[in-house]
Amino acid sequence: MKRNIVIIEDDTDIAQSIRYNLEQDGSFHVTITTTGEAGLRTVLEHPPNLILLDLNLPLMNGFEICRRLRREESTAQVPIIMLTARTDETDKIHGLGLGADDYVTKPFSVRELMARINAILRRTEGNTASVYDDGTLFIDYSHFIVRCSGQEISLTRKEFALLKLLAQSKGRVLTREYLLDRVWGIDYDGETRTLDVHIRRVRQKLGVDGYIETAVGIGYRFVEAGKSVESGKGAAKATKALKRL
Repeated sequence: MKRNIVIIEDDTDIAQSIRYNLEQDGSFHVTITTTGEAGLRTVLEHPPNLILLDLNLPLMNGFEICRRLRREESTAQVPIIMLTARTDETDKIHGLGLGADDYVTKPFSVRELMARINAILRRTEGNTASVYDDGTLFIDYSHFIVRCSGQEISLTRKEFALLKLLAQSKGRVLTREYLLDRVWGIDYDGETRTLDVHIRRVRQKLGVDGYIETAVGIGYRFVEAGKSVESGKGAAKATKALKRL
């Protein structure tokens, strides 16, 4: 079955070039929209497998589209690759902070873009399980059940939402802003310290080392037990790499 990709891009030459190459591959069906509002409506009506999102769009910019899509249950996990002529590091950090999966600057190689698309789809399509189970930690995403080392763990709704969000994005750093938006809502204006308190409580309740790592100054990441990068030189390298995003 072909995967559906929506391109939200007002430069029709770029959009048509991407569509041609994707459809030549034979694995994709591509829809093009040229305004932010039309793109948002298309994606919400029929969530695709992946979105290619320009930032400088008429009527609604790509940042706002990304923010809205990440608030909706039906599109919260749909991969988004931002396409933009903006090369400023703050724009990249902002886009990734809103929940984009990748950020590609123009001009770009269509072959490289296709490689990025396929890599993201391999990762996300392999992460559609309804449970997480590594033999120590068990999470049933649908039934709000968590067990660690055979013991059932009682989490509040927000604690469970945080753990689920992190586990379903295993290996990926989620920024503090993204976690606050997704769990507390986009209009939350309380203390950001609330997030740290909830993360600390989840760690305490699990009662085992690992799983939720801190990306200093950025956010948090879920890693499988025994695969931590927060020790010794690995921690320093990881932190430096994250700060360069």
